[in-house]
Amino acid sequence: MEAVSSEKPSGSFPGDETRDAGNPWQLTTAPGTSAYTMHLGELAGRKILVCTVGKTVLHYDARCVDDLQEMLMARGDWVDLGGADEQRTPAEGSVEAWARDPSNRIGGWYGLRNGYRGRFAVYVPPLLEVLGRCELEHGPRNNRARYRAGA
Repeated sequence: MEAVSSEKPSGSFPGDETRDAGNPWQLTTAPGTSAYTMHLGELAGRKILVCTVGKTVLHYDARCVDDLQEMLMARGDWVDLGGADEQRTPAEGSVEAWARDPSNRIGGWYGLRNGYRGRFAVYVPPLLEVLGRCELEHGPRNNRARYRAGA
């Protein structure tokens, strides 16, 4: 795995810049119950992650990859994923709560598509795991993530 840059521009993907719609990451949720794809895209001049689950398409600000890794490193231990739909309140202290918190690096939601901004903790941490940036539990429920030392 390549070294990860310490810079925080707009989402860094060393070696994976070609992950477009024709070459997406093939991912599975932490429990292994749902397969989906994710690729890099652009929306209004912003680098985004395009997550396709069946016919549903979700958009996340690509900065979330670097920012989530940094948050996990700062926490220094396992963090509950706490995946929740946009309309539900996520568990306090969870990855999902952090991804919506006005005090995070971008000042709120990493999910960009109104009505589909939730479920960040369901779909983004498996990408970080594939990129070698975090460890992820794979139980049937209540999974957690933590920073992967050496990432």
